[in-house]
Amino acid sequence: MDALKILMVDDEARMRKLVRDFLSVKGFQVLEAEDGEAAVDLFFQQKDIALVILDVMMPKMDGWEVCKTIRQYSKVPIIMLTARGEERDELQGFRLGVDEYISKPFSPKILVARVEAILRRSNVVSTDVIETGGIRVDKEAHQVTVDGKPIELSYKEFELLNYFVENQGIALSREKILNNVWNYDYFGDARTIDTHVKKLRSKMGEKGNYIKTIWGMGYKFEVDE
Repeated sequence: MDALKILMVDDEARMRKLVRDFLSVKGFQVLEAEDGEAAVDLFFQQKDIALVILDVMMPKMDGWEVCKTIRQYSKVPIIMLTARGEERDELQGFRLGVDEYISKPFSPKILVARVEAILRRSNVVSTDVIETGGIRVDKEAHQVTVDGKPIELSYKEFELLNYFVENQGIALSREKILNNVWNYDYFGDARTIDTHVKKLRSKMGEKGNYIKTIWGMGYKFEVDE
C-alpha cells in the first residue's frame, strides 16, 4: 500500500519540518505549502490527500478560507493549528468542518497520535490489528496479547483497551470514554470506568502502567519510551 499523503500548511518552515519529520517516521508522505493559495492549488492537484494540517494565520489566504474552499468539494479530515486558544476560534473551526483543533505550542507526538486516530476513525487506516509497546489488539478476533501472551478480557475491558490504544497520547475525559465505549447508553456513575481501568491494569501486568491517570479528568494511554 502506498504511503498516505498528509498536506502540512504553515508559513513557518521550521514548523513544517518538525511535523514532516515526525510524520515521516510513521510512514506518511508529507506535502508542504507555505501559504493558503499554494495549499489550495496543491490539494486539488494531488486529489488523493488523506488529511490536511492547516495553520490559521497565513499570508495570501488564511486557514479559515482554505478550509471553506476545501469543504466545498471534499470531506477530507482537517486538523487546524493556531497560536490562539480562544473558544470562539474553536467554535468557528468546528462550524467550518474542522475535525480537530490544536493550539500552538503543541507536542509533535500528540499531533501524530491525533492524525492516526482521525485516519482510523475515517477508515483510511486499517484498524483490525494495532500493535504498540508490546501490546497487540486484534479487533476482528477480539483478542489481546501482551508480549506475545494472550490475556483474557471481558467485552468492555477489550473495548476500553482498544479505545485507549486507538487514541494513544490523547487525554480522555471519563465522559468521553463513556460516550465512546459505552455508546451513550450508560446513565450510571462515570466511576464505573475507574473500576474497569483497575481490572484492565491488573490483567496487563507491567504494561498496565501505560494507562496514566489524569487526576480530576480521566486517563491517557501512553507507551513509555
